[in-house]
Amino acid sequence: MAKNFAPRVSKKERKTVSLADRLDHDIFKISDDKLLKGAKLEEVSLKNINVKEQVRTKFDDKSLKDLAENIKANGLIQPLVVHRENGLLTLICGERRYRAMTSIDMKKAPCFILDDKSEEELMAIQFSENSSREELHYIDKADGIYAYKKSTDASERKIQAALGISKSEVHRSILLGKLPKELREAAKVFDIEKYVLLEFGALEEGPMQKMIFEKIKNGEIRKRTELRKILKGTVAPGRGKGVSKKAVKKKSAPSANEFIKAMREKTKDLNLDKDMKDLLKTLVKEAKTEIKKTSKKATHPND
Repeated sequence: MAKNFAPRVSKKERKTVSLADRLDHDIFKISDDKLLKGAKLEEVSLKNINVKEQVRTKFDDKSLKDLAENIKANGLIQPLVVHRENGLLTLICGERRYRAMTSIDMKKAPCFILDDKSEEELMAIQFSENSSREELHYIDKADGIYAYKKSTDASERKIQAALGISKSEVHRSILLGKLPKELREAAKVFDIEKYVLLEFGALEEGPMQKMIFEKIKNGEIRKRTELRKILKGTVAPGRGKGVSKKAVKKKSAPSANEFIKAMREKTKDLNLDKDMKDLLKTLVKEAKTEIKKTSKKATHPND
């Protein structure tokens, strides 16, 4: 059976639905019981909300504009999350929504208000809420995890349990969080692959590391393959500039034939009696025979 759809309505004729005016506490009962246990849902003036540095630091302008248009047409569907302390309200979750609303001059918004939460609890709520929405840049995610570790001094296993992410992701994020700020900022500006920074972090200190640091910082290395090409083409210490590995031959040990020849030459200079000379000749002859046998086996292994 074919479905019947309502006729299209132009933007000018559409009615604005303000969810804030008819907000029902029961709508958010599930999230209230889980992530926001004990939170109160209230209408809050946006000018009374203090916005400090959040987990997310990279925002897409087009995405924000689209979100603002959506909120303008349909109202705010998901409330903000704020924490109340000493009468002050601080934004914990929803900076994208907050930015979008202020861009269209909204005055009030529904908010979940948390009271008496520890710094660790607020960071965990903030991280979980942000991770479940528009994909965080891996640097913002790493900064959030590293900040949580510094604040709580928790082990990687405890962080994994608290934030609900894998242990490997926790470990990598801590490594990224420890990198210089210039590299972390460059990663967001130039969209540098995560593993470029991870592999840089494993390099030993020295001229090569400094050179690669500058290239990453300036956006000249953005992909893992580009980094590996530079590392692979590096001239090893002690070799002339521009000399390939193939051109540098290792000093090998003398061959068996060269050894026998050297023995013959050396015996000429020694003052030996006839019996000793005969014995040496026999040894050289036997050695020569063994060399021929070994050479034959190596050339024709199935004979």
